Amino acid sequence: MKVSKKIVLLGHFGVGKSSLIRRFVENTFSEDYKVTIGVHIFKKNVTIPEKGADVSLVIWDLEGNDDINNTRLSYLLGTHAFIYVYDVTRPATYENLQTEINFLKEKQKNTPITVVGNKEDLVTKAYLKQNNDNFGSLTDLYVSAKTGDKVDLIFSNLAEALIK
Repeated sequence: MKVSKKIVLLGHFGVGKSSLIRRFVENTFSEDYKVTIGVHIFKKNVTIPEKGADVSLVIWDLEGNDDINNTRLSYLLGTHAFIYVYDVTRPATYENLQTEINFLKEKQKNTPITVVGNKEDLVTKAYLKQNNDNFGSLTDLYVSAKTGDKVDLIFSNLAEALIK
């Protein structure tokens, strides 16, 4: 079985959305920060042998916004799943996490949302535990685009969930 699924990455400026995608699609990382303007679209196939499925992930990298209400709603149309990314080292990127997730749920009912805390390589496990009240209950995974830790897991988990 071969299917195609649209995945949209959202979050504030500089949280590492583009870096996560580059790590997943090209297995590369760069310290050079380049602002995404508008949207960039990438594609990668994921094979799920247990299900006999090939999932073509069409990954939309949206420009960062400090307020999700400024997101162009046309970019969200036809989305099969969201990945909301925040930076575990910058409180401003997760202060309104619940509000931002609620916005997505309101605009795209029944669309799965994976919440990812990026840049885990810059903090300790104790820091993550200490800040659990701020983002722990909503966070599905802590990852690092720089080291690649758990990046493939984000996308493979989504691909598997989307073909159920």
